[in-house]
Amino acid sequence: MVAKKNTKKKLVSIKKSPQPPGSPMKGRDVLVRALENEGVKVIFGYPGGASMEIHQGLTLAPKIRMVLPRHEQGGSFAAGGYARATGEVGVCLATSGPGATNLITGIIDAKMDSVPIVAITGQVPSTVLGSDAFQETDILGATFPLVKHSYMVQNVAEIPRIIHEAFYIARTGRPGPVLVDIPKNIQQQEDIADFHVAFDCPSYRPNVKPSTLQCKKAAHAIQTAQRPMIYAGGGIVSSGASEELRAFVKKTGIPVTTTVMGLGAFPSTDPLSLRMLGMHGAVYANIAINHADLVIAMGVRFDDRVTGKLAEFCKNAQFIHIDIDPTEINKNIVVDIPIQGDIKQALKILNGYMATKKNIKPWVTQVKKWKKEFPLEFELKKGEIVPQSVVSEINKLADDDAIFSVGVGQHQMWAAQFLDFDQPNHWLCSSGLGAMGYGLPAAMGAQVAFPNRQVINIEGDGSFLMNIQELQTLKIENIPVKNVILNNAHLGMVAQWEDRFYKSIRGHTFIGDANFAEVAHAFGIKSESIAKPKDIVPALKRMLKHKGPYVLDVKYPYNDKSHGHVMPMIPANHTYLDTCLNATTSLRDYWKKKGLLKE
Repeated sequence: MVAKKNTKKKLVSIKKSPQPPGSPMKGRDVLVRALENEGVKVIFGYPGGASMEIHQGLTLAPKIRMVLPRHEQGGSFAAGGYARATGEVGVCLATSGPGATNLITGIIDAKMDSVPIVAITGQVPSTVLGSDAFQETDILGATFPLVKHSYMVQNVAEIPRIIHEAFYIARTGRPGPVLVDIPKNIQQQEDIADFHVAFDCPSYRPNVKPSTLQCKKAAHAIQTAQRPMIYAGGGIVSSGASEELRAFVKKTGIPVTTTVMGLGAFPSTDPLSLRMLGMHGAVYANIAINHADLVIAMGVRFDDRVTGKLAEFCKNAQFIHIDIDPTEINKNIVVDIPIQGDIKQALKILNGYMATKKNIKPWVTQVKKWKKEFPLEFELKKGEIVPQSVVSEINKLADDDAIFSVGVGQHQMWAAQFLDFDQPNHWLCSSGLGAMGYGLPAAMGAQVAFPNRQVINIEGDGSFLMNIQELQTLKIENIPVKNVILNNAHLGMVAQWEDRFYKSIRGHTFIGDANFAEVAHAFGIKSESIAKPKDIVPALKRMLKHKGPYVLDVKYPYNDKSHGHVMPMIPANHTYLDTCLNATTSLRDYWKKKGLLKE
């Protein structure tokens, strides 16, 4: 014990003795200093032969916490969760070859959801590049279409500039991932580093200033519209424009619906909120946007999960589209008034032109009637846990500032439907990529960023299994993420599609009953398993009261009835009229019976 204590003190003294200015530094130490200069506080990284020099440097760094995931994919997802929760750049680190390729899923997730991360990879020595050396992989080539930009460091002197550029590119314009690949011999070489670097890249000049003329045109269209709708996405969150959006809605009184990426951009409890639209969005949101005469799209991609059959989406509406990425404008929908630039700035300009709209009261009244007629709801079943009810109870019991993470599947959509979000950056979801296994490591990243806040990961059994090894990271690093597993022994969302479109023929979607409480116990994590409705609330209270990480395994049977499926549902490439309200009735049929639809 004494020897161990003395060793620790010696290590601390080394940490507090940085090399004096002007002294030669190894490339690994130049990298660490450059990361410190960018304000990096946490790195999620897994060591290996080509990156161990960097880990040696990080071990001696006093300002950066190194979190060891148990799989590189977990590290890249954790960096993404950290970035989504904080709005800062997340950082992950891996060795060459399989270590680097294991980061790819997290990198493309960040690309599709516009999340700023910097992925650093060790590489074989530059002297053997191209020789198929042990664990050599062309990670730059492999990730070329998946990143905003990528670098291979050629000499030590480049490191401060490259790191500065990487962080600048990741967080500016449309945020996204940047890759930095560093050969091992460059990490080991010594040089006198110059850290006085500035961004100077003429080819990268994202336009963030919206056109005032286009904003005036938009303001005029908004003032004259009778049935306007705001369609807000993740761009509101990433640009930090939530307050500007709320001011805009307060001034205009226009109803708001959000994408799954936009949850929290506008309070879901506000009377003008129509919550989420799209395939599993609120029926009233999809009805309203398809009856609008003006759609004000803010930071959205018009993706297929929202639009359904593209030719029929809002076909009687004009479109205003505000987005920082010019390639998104007119990509899927031809818009009438494009505004390219930062949404936060655009909303400030628009707010200066807007006056209170008094001509949309009949429209708002109609929208509220649709909200009342088609609520998001579920039916309880005697003696059986209904998964939606678990999410609903979590929503009641969780802290107001709790951060929620989800995997991908039925549980993800139930969480989006029945959790309330009043602030941005409280929702971590692999939206564009839909990567199973995302929930646990993303929650881990958010919890590291906010150790004193409640972070709750709602998972399905299939998704949880994909990165279950990160339970060990929670235990060893004492990261108190609370995990709720909705466990029905199936790949629920795929099974739902089998029920709907493949005559319930099971194509390998039964994955078997697993006791996740026992698995968590083996990792040394507090856990329990429940299967009765009466146990839901007490178990959730015990979980939330516990100070450390926790796994609550909620067992319920999969079935092919409406309460076992995510409803409502618009089948792929269909219109809002084809919405499945329940197991047997579509919106089209419902309105026909009421005499409200003639075709």
